[in-house]
Amino acid sequence: MSNEAPQPAQRAKILVADDDMNVRLLSRQCLESEGMLVVEAADGHDALDAFVRERPDLVFLDVEMPGMTGLEVCRRIRAMPQGENVPIMIVTGSDDRQSIDDGFDAGATQYKTKPVNWSLLGRDVQYMLRASNAFNSLKRQEDRLRYLAYFDPLTSLPNRRSFNEQLNRILKRSQRLNTYSALLFIDLDNFKRINDSIGHGRGDRLLVEISKRLINELREDDAISYYTEGSAEDEHDGNTEIARLGGDEFTVVLADVVHTDDVERIARRIMASLSEPIPLQTHNPVVTPSIGIAMYPQDGEDAESLVRNADTAMYAAKADGRACFRFYNEEMNARSVEHLKLEEDLREAMRTDQLELRYQPQVETVTGSVVSLEALVRWKHPERGMISPGDFIPVAESTGQIIELGEWVLKEVARHCVYWDSIGLASFRVCVNISPLQFNQPDLLHYIKGFLGRSGLDPHRLELELTESAIMTDGESNILKLSQLKSLGLDLAVDDFGTGYSSLSYLRRFPINTLKIDQSFVADMNKSDGAAIVDAIIALAKTLNMRSIAEGIETEEQLAYLAKRGVDLMQGFYFARPLYPEDVPNAIAQNYSETIRRVQEEQESKGKE
Repeated sequence: MSNEAPQPAQRAKILVADDDMNVRLLSRQCLESEGMLVVEAADGHDALDAFVRERPDLVFLDVEMPGMTGLEVCRRIRAMPQGENVPIMIVTGSDDRQSIDDGFDAGATQYKTKPVNWSLLGRDVQYMLRASNAFNSLKRQEDRLRYLAYFDPLTSLPNRRSFNEQLNRILKRSQRLNTYSALLFIDLDNFKRINDSIGHGRGDRLLVEISKRLINELREDDAISYYTEGSAEDEHDGNTEIARLGGDEFTVVLADVVHTDDVERIARRIMASLSEPIPLQTHNPVVTPSIGIAMYPQDGEDAESLVRNADTAMYAAKADGRACFRFYNEEMNARSVEHLKLEEDLREAMRTDQLELRYQPQVETVTGSVVSLEALVRWKHPERGMISPGDFIPVAESTGQIIELGEWVLKEVARHCVYWDSIGLASFRVCVNISPLQFNQPDLLHYIKGFLGRSGLDPHRLELELTESAIMTDGESNILKLSQLKSLGLDLAVDDFGTGYSSLSYLRRFPINTLKIDQSFVADMNKSDGAAIVDAIIALAKTLNMRSIAEGIETEEQLAYLAKRGVDLMQGFYFARPLYPEDVPNAIAQNYSETIRRVQEEQESKGKE
């Protein structure tokens, strides 16, 4: 139990302003007997000075004072920010209706006529103080509700509701003054993946830092003025508005734009500022923005169309590789409609079995045997025919359908393996791509473990291919996740190796079996730097005791070069195009050792000529 004595309630402070000393004395006696503090003033000027200095809880004010009347004092107090809600009791000898109305017009809370009933003064003042406290409490609650209604509690930026009012007001002003405006729609790239990796607490701090950077970056444009209800349009001085719509979506509205070059300059500044590493204890994530820009009036004459087109431009920025900004144009709208149609059709395709798996052989360089296959998704649309994975995989990634698609692929692989086993085919490894979105699902390990149990698939037959960027997002935590997957008996491969930004110190600690050389490097082997990259990846794999595999092999020159450099596995159209499941038995029976030897000898002979 605490030994501290309870703190006494704070005593109310009353300012008594009257030129009659006897009135001040009687007022003091009455109010102090009720436990209040009393401050005195003998005229209007003293009363104003005392009010500013003492910050009283209530003012007891005589109307008839020399120099400055009590009504004038009342008006001046009400004009001060700290005097807006202070209760004021005015006292006068006049009790006619006009005098009372003049008092209330000046801002009085209560009106008392002389002679004052001193026995009741303390009670009346206590009543006014309680009423004032209740009113102020209600007002604070209203202010709090208004804040919650118009501002984001995490970043203190205006929220979606406030943004809508801001944008409509600015567009009306632009229409009236015949000026241009711009809307920048900002979305953080891969934020969900980063948030899942570093934890939601750090993710919130990251969003707070992003909002601070936006405010600081735009401040020099005289910029930030938040809308409050009742403010007149012409009184709005700022020409930039920032808001957080929710999640990782932010907006910037620019008014009085002179030229699109000014908007581009601001977009570049935002890009640079937001892309700087963000220090969060043991993590320093880099979060790049994708920004879509729509201009008023050419890209939309109302708020709804402007937002829609800025959003479309933002998705165009993401489609162009992220970490960039794009201005809206009509072609983007057509692409957006196509994207939406493809999304709807893909959902239907998964429901009605329009998707199929193909398998591309992977050839062991030393033996010439087909030792593994890569599973590849194909979509045969009933009206449009074959749709390229390069078209529908990004749609599946952006909509989250990739998770359902990935689960479907694993089920199909298991079903086909059961079929191949049933016809007596020797077991071989099947490689399945796991998207970054799948890899960052918190229940991935649980799902894979359950899938292996349900399907009966031998885990040693399955190799999961992960992109370099996915596993490098949070190296420390991903070491654990990869080790847990590895413990199930799976093989793990890094797909498209060399296209990301791997840290060698992490790569050595990852339980990886295979490094897959991206086909873009294979295609560029006729260039010195392309060959050097391929050589380095093969050498790195050997140093780390990993398999190396080169994909995209299409020519004899490529085959000969890679075989000479000692790549472990080769894959590409030179050996076989992706095959139907029923054609796999024949492909497995193939041996390419003679082909590999012949090609090497022919290329060596050409080199000697």
